[in-house]
Amino acid sequence: MIHRLAELSFTQVDALDRDRTVVLFAVSPLEEHGPHLPIGTDLFHAEYFSEELAKRIIEANTGWTVLIGPSLPIGASAFDQAGTLRARARTVRNATLDYGAALARHGFRYILVTNGHAGPRHVVALEEAAAVVSRRYGARMLSLSGPVLWKFLRGKFNDRLEPLLGRPLTEAEREAMRGDAHGGLWETSLLMRVRPTLVDPAYAQLAPARFSLLDALRKNYPLRLGNRMGYIGSPAAASAEFGELARRLLLDVVWDVVRPVFDARDESWQQTSFLYKIPFLRTAFPYWVLVLGVLLAGLLLVQWLR
Repeated sequence: MIHRLAELSFTQVDALDRDRTVVLFAVSPLEEHGPHLPIGTDLFHAEYFSEELAKRIIEANTGWTVLIGPSLPIGASAFDQAGTLRARARTVRNATLDYGAALARHGFRYILVTNGHAGPRHVVALEEAAAVVSRRYGARMLSLSGPVLWKFLRGKFNDRLEPLLGRPLTEAEREAMRGDAHGGLWETSLLMRVRPTLVDPAYAQLAPARFSLLDALRKNYPLRLGNRMGYIGSPAAASAEFGELARRLLLDVVWDVVRPVFDARDESWQQTSFLYKIPFLRTAFPYWVLVLGVLLAGLLLVQWLR
């Protein structure tokens, strides 16, 4: 069965079989996504996949229960405009960690975090939180976006698109997918499938917005460069057809990540993004730099006093 965690009493929650219960919750910010999409785009996508994954888990595991927990509408590495709820990466990590720990302390072994936001520090913060809870409580907590989102945006699953689409991609479609990252073809199409009434029809008149790697080093670059409309990619190329394609592909790919959480007998279920291995994206990096700076200053002082 599928339940809303917030709608149950503590006695109902406590009566659940911990070995056959999965908890899902979303962590994604409210963030600007151009003039054509709502600020809740990432959160709506994450919550949608929580619902769909809950159904798949129940179908694949007879007699299991899925709890869908309340969402956390915060995120790091977000483009900052009116309506954006941007938080420090450390805040995202700690809030997600505390959420997972509260569940794990009471014996829940399977905890899955959904997320529709690909901000690098956000993705890593969720992965850090999941790793700490898993290690500290012996649970299996996993952030599902890490192994999926950046591979998807970088075209690593493109070989699976045409079989799902049932036809070859056109050159125009391939061009529209190039550099698509925020409020463009994919996110606009997916929201057409998930919350169609929230997509402003004016998306069809928006020109492509693409940026160089050098551009991307600037803070809030899609709001400061180009047409300054806050999107990256080609929203005008979006369609309900591509929304269904994204939905099916992402569900299949995420399900490949989820299954080992229940089935693996070793640590192979613990998958992370390539971002997780980049030191300066880790939430503790500023503290490491500070400690290193203090140590170096101490060594210099000792040398000077000699």
